[in-house]
Amino acid sequence: MEHFLLFVVMSILLIILPGPDTGLVTKNTVTHGSKGGLQTMAGISAGLLIHTTAAVCGLSALIVKSVMLFSVFKYVGAIYLVYLGVTTLYAVFKKKESAIQVEKESKYRHKSAFLQGFLTNLLNPKVAVFFLTFLPQFLPAGSDPFLPFFTMGMTYTFLTVIWFLLYVYIIDLMSAWMKKPSTQRAVQGISGLVLLLFGMKLAFEKNP
Repeated sequence: MEHFLLFVVMSILLIILPGPDTGLVTKNTVTHGSKGGLQTMAGISAGLLIHTTAAVCGLSALIVKSVMLFSVFKYVGAIYLVYLGVTTLYAVFKKKESAIQVEKESKYRHKSAFLQGFLTNLLNPKVAVFFLTFLPQFLPAGSDPFLPFFTMGMTYTFLTVIWFLLYVYIIDLMSAWMKKPSTQRAVQGISGLVLLLFGMKLAFEKNP
């Protein structure tokens, strides 16, 4: 495949740019520790694998070409991001729980991290648009896109996993500082605002 190294470099630059996935991983790592961050990363990766499969099978093209389908995915994804942002901001202003309550609820706190990451990525139609507009630029003219699409999609997913493993590790290293109540409130507030803004931005995004 031509220009594969260029594809890798461009993918890395795009992955490290802050977005909804980064905001969600940050929120869940600060709130639930490295386990929450890693589960969120696993959910994001699962969403990317589905987008890869969709691109390979041509379903992404159908979504992009259909105004109705694109709009459905766009607004569902936007509503979910806004929901995550609002609930995160609400948690910042919520009264502190007692140590007993935290202890009782601690064993349940990681259950939704994977699902949050999965839905945030899967319900973002811009990921489908990205796969159809970015990947073809690295295909040889007239070639069968099946294997190159699959290879690039898997590579992009792998690079995403590597980045978020490093990202979660760095946040975990700073856990003493990150777990201070004032720091958690600040990071949660910023993460919630980012998720809210990205949700609103997605909602008002023009159809391709």
